[in-house]
Amino acid sequence: MSHTQQGDRPVTKTLGLIGSGSIGSSVARLAVAAGLNVVLSNSRGPETLADLVAELGTNARAATPEDAAEAGDLVVVTVPLAAHDRLPATALTGKTVIDTMVYYPHRDGHIEELDAGTLTSSALVQRHLAGSRVVKTFSNVDFHRLLISARPAGAADRSALAVAGDEAAAKAEVVRFLDAIGYDAVDIGTLADSWCIGPNTPIHVQPYLGERPPGLSSAEERARWFFQAPGNPVPADLVRELVASAVTVPAGGPDPAAAH
Repeated sequence: MSHTQQGDRPVTKTLGLIGSGSIGSSVARLAVAAGLNVVLSNSRGPETLADLVAELGTNARAATPEDAAEAGDLVVVTVPLAAHDRLPATALTGKTVIDTMVYYPHRDGHIEELDAGTLTSSALVQRHLAGSRVVKTFSNVDFHRLLISARPAGAADRSALAVAGDEAAAKAEVVRFLDAIGYDAVDIGTLADSWCIGPNTPIHVQPYLGERPPGLSSAEERARWFFQAPGNPVPADLVRELVASAVTVPAGGPDPAAAH
C-alpha cells in the first residue's frame, strides 16, 4: 500500500471513497479538514460529483470506483449493502477497507444468512473482498452527527466510534484515521462481533443523535429537528457500556434517521 511512513506506522494520505452519499460526503469533508486528499466516486459517474468536489477544494477529485480504490491508501465503501457484490474486488486487493454499510431488508431485500444471524453484514462484505482487510466503523452514527461531532484529541466532549475487524494492523490503521478526523475509537472485536452496533442495538444512532422531542408531527418538522439537533457526546466508556448491553443479534430493521 502506498503509505507515507511515520516510524513503522502507516499514515493515510489519500482516502478513496466508493459511494459519496450522506455518510461518504461527511467522511470526505472530515478527511479534507484533516489535511488528507480524497478521491470520490459513485455509481453514476465522476461528473455527478462536480459540486461536492468544488466544495471540498483542491484536495479532492472525482473518479471511477476502480480508480478511487487504486488511489486510496485507505478506502471507504459506503453503498447500499445490496450493491456490495459490485464493489471492485480486484482494485481493492491488498487494501484496508472501511465498511460503513448497514443491512436494511426493506431497502436491500432479505439476505438469508443475515436474517438468520449466521453471518454479519461485514463478514458478507469480507467474503466478497477476500483480498482486502475489512474494518467496520461509521455504521452506527447518522451522517450529520458524524460531521458536526468531530473534536480535537483530548477535548472533553470528544466522541468515540466502534471499530470491528479481523486483523489487528488494519484496525490500528483505521483507529489512526479516526483520530485524525476527530474521533476516539473502541475496538469491539472481530467482524463476527459487529452485529452489536447494527440496527436495533443500544449503540445504533440514537445515543449520538439524542431523543427526538414529542410533538413533531410532520416530516418537515422532523427534518428540521434532525439538522438542528446538536447531538450528544458519546465517549469511549459509554460505547463500551452500550455495546456490552447488546444481547441479541438483530435481523435488520428500519433506518431511524435515514443515515445511510
